[in-house]
Amino acid sequence: MIERTKMDLWVGVFVAAGFAGLLFLSMKVGNMSGFSVTNGYTLHAYFDNVGGLKVRAPVKSAGVVVGRVSEIKFDNERYEADVVMKIDGRFKFPKDTSASILTSGLLGEQYIGLDAGGDDQMLKNGDKFQITQSAVVLEKLISQFMYNKASESDSNKK
Repeated sequence: MIERTKMDLWVGVFVAAGFAGLLFLSMKVGNMSGFSVTNGYTLHAYFDNVGGLKVRAPVKSAGVVVGRVSEIKFDNERYEADVVMKIDGRFKFPKDTSASILTSGLLGEQYIGLDAGGDDQMLKNGDKFQITQSAVVLEKLISQFMYNKASESDSNKK
């Protein structure tokens, strides 16, 4: 009887460890763990198309996570998406820094990439990026390619 109780206890421990591991992995996949900005500043970037960018997506510069997307909203006056990001206070960027929406790998998550400029003045809380590049939408690229191929074949027939 005692052996059976010991066995049940060990099975319970392994099941609990398995659930803890699954929880950890789901937090990692969902960008819920790590990197919290406590003493940071907020920056805005306007994009024509944000593609699949999500709130809590990383903001990276030179491959290093320097912030997170805190909000994505539609600007009714500019007819563009306003992406609000929280940048860690340890990192400063020049005013002519550009922001681009990039993708990790071929079908990976989307994130914001910052390319630092050379201006002497630094971005401050509430500033807006002057240079942005929207997400590349695969469907648009394919349709442009098909349209160009159709145009080439029509011009070759003449």
